[in-house]
Amino acid sequence: MLLPGYRYELKIKSITPKGAWLHAQEEQIFLPLRECPDDINQEEAIEVFLYLDRDNKPKVTTRMPLAQVGEFVLLKVQSIGPHGAFLDWGLEKDLLSPYSEQAQKMVEGRRYLVHVCHDQENRPIASSRLERFVVKENRDLSEGEEVELLIWAFTDLGAKVIVNNRYEALLYRDEVPAGLKRGEYHLGYVLRIRADHRIDVTLRRPGAAGINDARTVILDALKVDGFLSLHDQSPPELIREQLGLSKKVFKKALGGLYKDGLVELGNQGVSFLKK
Repeated sequence: MLLPGYRYELKIKSITPKGAWLHAQEEQIFLPLRECPDDINQEEAIEVFLYLDRDNKPKVTTRMPLAQVGEFVLLKVQSIGPHGAFLDWGLEKDLLSPYSEQAQKMVEGRRYLVHVCHDQENRPIASSRLERFVVKENRDLSEGEEVELLIWAFTDLGAKVIVNNRYEALLYRDEVPAGLKRGEYHLGYVLRIRADHRIDVTLRRPGAAGINDARTVILDALKVDGFLSLHDQSPPELIREQLGLSKKVFKKALGGLYKDGLVELGNQGVSFLKK
């Protein structure tokens, strides 16, 4: 049985003037002509999304929503009804977030990070109670591994993120660049796996590779006008705002550039030494 809320590859059984009939395991489901690609051919497979219409009947569309069941996504509240909030997920029928699934009461026009899931009747819904859907302890990640990060929330320690659509992790405050926003996806790396199996991440490649990346960032900034008004005593917030680097990484990269004779260090900042 195919469940609503997922993308499927279904084979075309037959084509009619009004649309196409698709194989859906032991059943057939109709795809209206307006949804059919121009080059549709019988027996070919087509990617569709299975959802429930306003009468809770299964329908398919070639339009893909912003997320399917099992995924996290930032969605805007379109309206509020007696049963909850209706979120725009890119389909004609909005996605319901029942009041019982709201970590805080949703407000029309605002955006919320939610997890798309099923209710007890296998109907797709949205839940902002994200703690229920993330794994806190590492099971299969390795330090230095490249991962996908979804920015979840900001705390005094930094930013809570969701790693690979599965794990809760922490991006420390000195690693958070200016302008980072909730709901954004970023490429990141596993910085460390702590003794309690919790995960710390970074936006920059760890180790020597990350320092080399930071050297490039500093040199690119210096090549603009030959001077950078940052130094060892600059506040971490200023370094992060101007370069997107933590102070620790900035100092390591700057020290390497100085040893290589590429920069001159002064009380007011860094000068580029052309060769």
